[in-house]
This record gives sequence, structure tokens and C-alpha cells, in this order.
Amino acid sequence: MVDLILIYSIFLYLIVVLVPLSLYFVFYKSKPVVDRKLPPGQTGWPVIGETLEFLTNGWKGHPEKFIFDRMARFSPHVFKTSLMLEDAAVFCGSAGNKFLFSNENKLVKAWWPASVEKILPSAKETTNQRKMLSRSFRPESLRQYVPVMDMMAQRHFKTEWDGMDQIVTHEVTQNFTFSLACKIFVSIEDPEEVKHLSGPFEKFAPGIFSIPIDLPWTPLRRAIHAGNFIRKEIIAIIKQRKIDLADGKASPTQDILSQMLCDEESQNIAEADIADVIIGLLIGGHDNASSTCAFIVKFLADLPEIYEGVLKEQLEIAKSKAPGELLNWEDLSKMKYSWNVACEVLRLAPPLQGSFREAMTDFVYNGYSIPKGWKLYWSALSTHKNPEVFTEPQKLDPSRFDGKGPAPYTFVPFGGGPHMCPGREYARLEILVFMHHLVIKYKWEKVIPNEQIIVNPMPKLAKGLPLRLYPRYA
Repeated sequence: MVDLILIYSIFLYLIVVLVPLSLYFVFYKSKPVVDRKLPPGQTGWPVIGETLEFLTNGWKGHPEKFIFDRMARFSPHVFKTSLMLEDAAVFCGSAGNKFLFSNENKLVKAWWPASVEKILPSAKETTNQRKMLSRSFRPESLRQYVPVMDMMAQRHFKTEWDGMDQIVTHEVTQNFTFSLACKIFVSIEDPEEVKHLSGPFEKFAPGIFSIPIDLPWTPLRRAIHAGNFIRKEIIAIIKQRKIDLADGKASPTQDILSQMLCDEESQNIAEADIADVIIGLLIGGHDNASSTCAFIVKFLADLPEIYEGVLKEQLEIAKSKAPGELLNWEDLSKMKYSWNVACEVLRLAPPLQGSFREAMTDFVYNGYSIPKGWKLYWSALSTHKNPEVFTEPQKLDPSRFDGKGPAPYTFVPFGGGPHMCPGREYARLEILVFMHHLVIKYKWEKVIPNEQIIVNPMPKLAKGLPLRLYPRYA
């Protein structure tokens, strides 16, 4: 009986998964392209293309290998492949970045894999949403949150670092950045409420850029369930906030959500769409920023001279403050060396490895035809780790960002064009506040000297970067 059930399950799987994919391949992927000089490259296996190799290079800690192998073999400018069940061209180098970012909504438009659209149905931002986000994340709108960030950072280090001999870095940085995001985005501060939301978010990242197969045991299905749960919670918060704003119980500037709801653009945006915007921001707070903070800890442990430079700068700022005085915007503007270090970490381990666009029409790039409907991928790694762009690209060198810094379109951890990450200034503030308290309070060493890096889809240390802590003022 068990054998029959197993055979039936396998048969059902073959029908549900392989038949639709085969039909997709036969009727769509195999359409001939006539009289076009396509970019050089290869499309890999039927249906899945090169998606597995693209993903497994990241899981092995070398996501750039997929890009550089093909740049060397086919073209340093653009090559064709097949990713996420789609015909695709990968645009490389600063020229490729500039072309895609500069031609947004002209020749190309934003595109997300089917997995993203299943998890976040409103992932495609409208013009109204972008305007609303850009106003909420303007520097003048964020200034008020610096003391809040400082206060929460002090609380974080007191409760999760102080008195500990060892910690797991990724766990504590994730707790810090997500708690901060909950507070500043939606005014959730109670630890139990934060924990209630953080659990489902852990299922998001593995599903976002997974192979888009929606079955019970897949990362995509788990991420969809997590998204539905969180969306329901956020919509309830939005409904209550509208009531509180109308009754004067909430302030129009108390957090990002209030600013959005009071923005005139929000009147034309459905609550579910606003919820997905908030979820997208929280994903950044849960995964992107925590990844960068963790890698800052890693590189400062690896490079004592860099640690000392950051410490010197932060001690000067600390000495300028009165007892109990919180950090402010002006203090963070003085942290130039610290931000150079953070930028180098963002270059070496960018949370956003790249993203997709879609060709809106046929066009020619670098002598090759790009058909309408093709998906276009840009990779931060094609410049970030390219020795022709950054000398000794594996070396962390903060001086790269002195003066005018890197050449345009070579340093792109936040993307570019109209879809550049709206939270980049928010990320700068929280990272600098974290660095300030980190180096003033602690020295540390890695428990695992050569811990493996994995990328899925954000970079992470395989064991979470366990540390031994040594308080500076024990």
C-alpha cells in the first residue's frame, strides 16, 4: 500500500510539474528568432536553462563565477542565457549598468521573476508608489529618526551583547535591523509583536529567487504562506492607523507608515498594495541591512588596522557628546571613514546581487539584437569584483571612496535609475549607528577563522559568524 502511494505521488508530481513545463518549452521557448544577431551565450537545459548553475554558484559562495566565466567565454559586454524559465541577456560592466538604468521606461522596464510576483503580488511599483516612497525616505524626513536609532542600538547591545562571551552575529544583527525597521516603519516596539512578525520573514529570502515551482515542499510555497500571513497583519495595522490618524491618536510623522498614509499619492493606492510596500521595506530591514552589518563585523575582525581607524573616528564623536546625549544627523555626517569602510563591505558583499529588467521593444545593444520580451539582468558583481574596475578587487580598501569615489555606474549596491533602492539613506543611517556602538563597546574574534560564505539570495556566513566578545571597558 505504501509503495502504491509513493508511486502515485511521483506520478502526480510528474504530471503537475513536468508536463506544464514541457508545454511551456514547446510552445514558447522554442519559437524561432529570424534574422537577428543575438548576443553570444548558451541557454543550458531545456526549461530550467542555467538557473541551477546561477543559484548554486551563490550557494557555494562565488556568485560572480557565473558572470565572469561567461564574460570571458562569450562577451565582456552582454551574453545570453536562460534564467528563471525566461530567455535572458546579462548586461555587464559600467556601460551595461548605465544603459539599463538610463533607459528605464524607454527601452526597458522593471521585471520580477514569477516567484516574486507570487509572494508579493504588488511587487510592480507604480509611479504613485515611487513618489510616495521617495518623499518618505528623503533625508529631511529621516533626520528625526537618528536619535531613535541610537536609543534602540543602545538597548540592543545592552540586551543581546553585554554579558555574553559568545554570540552568533547574523542572529543579533537580524534582531537589531528588524526591530529597528518595525519601530520606524510601523511603530511596533513590543518584543513579542516583533517576534510574531520576524518568524515568517525568515521564510521569505529563500523563496524570492527560487525556481518558481509552487508545491507544498518548495521554498516558494513556504514564502507564499509567509507573505499571506504578514500581509494580513500589515493590512490590519494600516486600517487601525487610518482610524487613529483621523481621531488624532496618531501623528502624521510618527513613522514611515503614517507619512505614507498622509501622502496625497496614497489616496490612489489600495491597502493591499501599501501593505506590500511595507513588506518590501521590512524585507530590507530583516535581510539586507543585517547582512551588511554582519559582514562589517567580519571584515573588522579580519583587519585590525581598519578596526582601529573606525574606532578612532567613533571615539572622537563619542567624546564630543554630553553624557546621555543621543547621536544626531550631524554626528553621522562626520563618520566619513566609517562610511568608506561600509561602502567597501557593500562592494565586496552586496545584499542586492543584481536585478532584472524586461525589454519593452526590440533594440540593439553593442551590435546585438535584444528581442522584445527578453529579460535583462544586471549584476553588481560584474563591476564590484572586476580587476579592470577595482584594482585588487578582493581587498577591502576604504580609500577607494575618498574624494569623488569610484567611477559612475561601477559601485551599484543599491541599483540605479528610477528603481534605485529608496531606502539607501535609511540604510546608511542604521549602519553607521550600529558601527558606532559596536566598536566603542567591543573587540572580538571569529570562532571559525575561515567560515564559508553562501549567497541565497543575500550573502551570509554559513554558520552565522559566531564571535568571542571582549568588552573594551570590562
